[in-house]
Amino acid sequence: MLKLTEAALLAMHTMVYLAGNPDRRVSTREIAAEFDASEAHLSKVLQRLARYGLVNSERGPKGGFCLNTRYDEITLLDIYESIEGPLVERKCFHTTRICDENQCLFGNLLGNINKQVRDYLSATRLPGPAGLIGGVNGRN
Repeated sequence: MLKLTEAALLAMHTMVYLAGNPDRRVSTREIAAEFDASEAHLSKVLQRLARYGLVNSERGPKGGFCLNTRYDEITLLDIYESIEGPLVERKCFHTTRICDENQCLFGNLLGNINKQVRDYLSATRLPGPAGLIGGVNGRN
């Protein structure tokens, strides 16, 4: 089942913000201010995104971050997995199975939810600049 940590949510919103600012590099400070986030935490998130190849970083006074590939080639699943690792699809709520798969109290509910989450994350791509009218949070 999907677990969205603060880091994963920050990564997704940061990627949308970068997609909305395609013509410039954006500083960690600017992004942190936009989302009222810790610069230190955001730096760690951006490092993971860079390690995964989703963002490009440049140091220096005119440095910052930008997308490393076209926004429409990046899925929410790419972003999620860059922060959390592979999306694990569990068939049981317990770590140790209590019932067998055919007589589970929840039937195939968890399997159906996992499929729906994976399908949604893998099919949903970052919106482009035109999709961000007014920028994230209506500012920009």
